[in-house]
Formats: sequence, structure tokens, C-alpha cells
Amino acid sequence: MAEPSTSQPAPSDTKLYVEPAEARKFVEGVLTGNGVPPANAATVARCLIAADLRGVDTHGMNRIPSYMTRVRAGMLDVAASPLVTKVTPVVAQVDARNGFGFLAGEAAMREACAMAREFGIGMASVKHSNHWGMSAWIAQQAVDAGMMSLVFTNSSPALPVFGGRSKLLGVSPIACGAPGGKERPFILDMAPSVAARGKIYKAKRRGEKIPLDWALDSEGRPTDDPAAALEGVMAPMGGPKGSALAIMMDVFSGVLSGSAFAGGVTGPYDPSKESNVGHFLVAIKPDLFMSLDEFRERMDFLYQRVVGSDKAAGVERIYYPGELEQLMQEEREKTGIPLVQAEVDALNEEARKVGKPDLVIKGH
Repeated sequence: MAEPSTSQPAPSDTKLYVEPAEARKFVEGVLTGNGVPPANAATVARCLIAADLRGVDTHGMNRIPSYMTRVRAGMLDVAASPLVTKVTPVVAQVDARNGFGFLAGEAAMREACAMAREFGIGMASVKHSNHWGMSAWIAQQAVDAGMMSLVFTNSSPALPVFGGRSKLLGVSPIACGAPGGKERPFILDMAPSVAARGKIYKAKRRGEKIPLDWALDSEGRPTDDPAAALEGVMAPMGGPKGSALAIMMDVFSGVLSGSAFAGGVTGPYDPSKESNVGHFLVAIKPDLFMSLDEFRERMDFLYQRVVGSDKAAGVERIYYPGELEQLMQEEREKTGIPLVQAEVDALNEEARKVGKPDLVIKGH
């Protein structure tokens, strides 16, 4: 059994930095200690740390305690690997078998890219899955394979329909990507709410308030208290537009796949029953209508036009979708991933439960 650290805890708001390689090693250790096969643990760790590196801390290694709570409750199968079945030459179905969503998503996109490479397009529907963290990692997987992509998932109820007041729709992100040439790739990853629900969990964990336009409490009033927000509903982005996007995610990810939908998905913080999340992925070969070189040149021109646009008053720089996160990754690969003491404590508690070493903090 690992020995608890004897170092003095840092003040609650002090940032503690972890090397990315150490973070991946730590997460893999906790996962394998809980029975996850090593190869699967490496995939899950890579995807979680990818979120931390891109600054999406709400979907990174801090998810480990909630995932492990579901594992211990028997609601997430740590030994499961996804089962891929071809339906047509360009369509596959993936049964996640109640395993990690990261594994199902990685397998589905790998298969979709293989089909697209041969036939120009490939799509995969995923059923009986779990939370898969930040959706951008799977759009990046397609970009790395030289493919364009559409990435849909549904999630547990947190949003009202437009005009409603009860939770019915998930804060279900839509993501897509396309490779560039000499410039950065296009990667969009956005929720249909004003803010991702994970940001509210993060604020609660850190004892911080949230902006008043993020959520409503159980009485339907704007609140800056994350605990009250979690008892209420998230605010849809753009009113009926955000609500409609969330319904679209349910159509493609839940209804089509055979997974839960219409408020039936169980959230990653609820260990009472299986999640039954659904996903839908499409990979598209970018040189279907022109040469790959021409496609990449056109993408670079788009990038240059976007970031070179005339700036509004007070704007210093215009960013391409995904660029801020890519810049954050470049920075954090050098400086490390920032955590606060409460997050480190929660992660170390998970490590100690399975006899693994504490997280190594830079400079400690």
C-alpha cells in the first residue's frame, strides 16, 4: 500500500503543476489498479490528459474519482472492450458493452476512418456506452488520420427544452474537425448550453461562484451558486437554438443507436445505474472532389482569412476554432497541468485505494 504524502498541503487556491507524462502514468496506474487492462487504461489516460492539456480541465483527470465510484458500484465494466460490427461497407455499429466511452469512441472513429479511406465516407453508431470526456480528442483522432469528421454524443439530462423548466436534454457536445496544410487544423467542440456542466462541477469542487447566466436554480432563478445550479437546469445557448441542437444530438446519438434518449441517459456522477450513452461519428475523406494538396491550401486560406479579419474595437487577436486550446496545449506541455490541493487530494485518495503511488507534483 502506498504511503500518504507527509508534505504540507498548499493553500486551497494555489496551483500545483503536474508533468503531462506523470499525469498519464498516474491515471494509468489508478485504472489498472481497478482492473482496467493496460492497453485500455493507456487509451483512457491519453484522452483524459488530452483534455487537461487543452485547458478543458472539467473533462480531464479530475473525472477519475467519479468514474471509479461508478466502477466500484458495478455500473461501469472496467474489463469491457468494444465490439465492432460492419453493417454495410461504409457503416459500422459499435457495442461499447458498458465499458469506457473513450474505448468505444476510439474504436468507432478508427473504423470510420478505415471505411472513409476506401470508400470516401465512413460512419459508426455506438450504443451502451459511457461518458467519453472532451469530444475534441476524437475529432483530433480523425485529423491525425487525415480525415474530416462529425462527432455527436448524447448525455444525461441537464437542459430544459425551450419554454420548459425541467431537465430533459443533455448538455451534449457537437464536435467536428478538418485537417489543414501549413496552418492549424479546424477543430470545433461546443456544448448547446451557455457553459459545459463540467465547469459547474469544477466551480463547486474549488469553492468558486459561477456567472449568473450559466444556470437556473430549482426555482427557475439565475444563480451564481454551483450547488444550486446542479439542483436546477443549465441555460441553453441561444434559447431555442441550443435546445434544438441538444435534441439533434439525441436523435443521432440516442434514437438511432438504440441507446438511451429523451432524458434516459444516466450521468457520470450517478452510480445508481448504467449510463447507456449513445454516440454517432462520421469520417470523410477530404480529397473526394479535388486533390488533397488543393484541399489543404483552401483550408489554409480559410484560416488566414478568419484570423486576419478586421478586428472589432478592443480585440487584440482573432482565433480560429480550436486554436486557443491548441495554444494552451503547447503551453501546458512545457509548464505542466495545473491542479488545486483539493483535486490532488481526491486523486491521491483513489490511488491509495488500489495501492498506487501519489501524484508527483512538479518541484515537490
